[in-house]
Amino acid sequence: MRMTLHTDYALRMLIYVAMRPDGCCTVHDVAETYGLSRNHLLKVAQTLNKLGYIMTVRGRTGGIRLARSPAQINVGALVRAVEEDFSLVECLQQSGGACVISPACMLKSMFSEALTAYLSVLDKYTLADAVRNRTALATLLGVTPIAA
Repeated sequence: MRMTLHTDYALRMLIYVAMRPDGCCTVHDVAETYGLSRNHLLKVAQTLNKLGYIMTVRGRTGGIRLARSPAQINVGALVRAVEEDFSLVECLQQSGGACVISPACMLKSMFSEALTAYLSVLDKYTLADAVRNRTALATLLGVTPIAA
């Protein structure tokens, strides 16, 4: 399974926002810290806002902040919501693909089972689990560590 950069950046953005002592930051802050495209991260922020994971605050002291506590943000649910395509093999596409051996191939069930297991593992974790090592993350992200 390979996630899109959009999903990867969404997870990184949520980690960064969860680590902010004031709970608020800008997309520019996230882009600068990770060395990522601000324009791409704006799209990620729009997705996260639309899905209710973050909220945007306008004005001079505005930015983005979590819309829920880190303990309420399930990683598996987030990946399902942000990721657009879970077709690990062609036959898992909604159209069924065009592979000639699809009717007799056992790979479809194997990859379907693997995908279910992958998402099942992610379902066990929340954003709070991802930021449990706050001191190390704060150092790497250049923010002041905050209590859980």
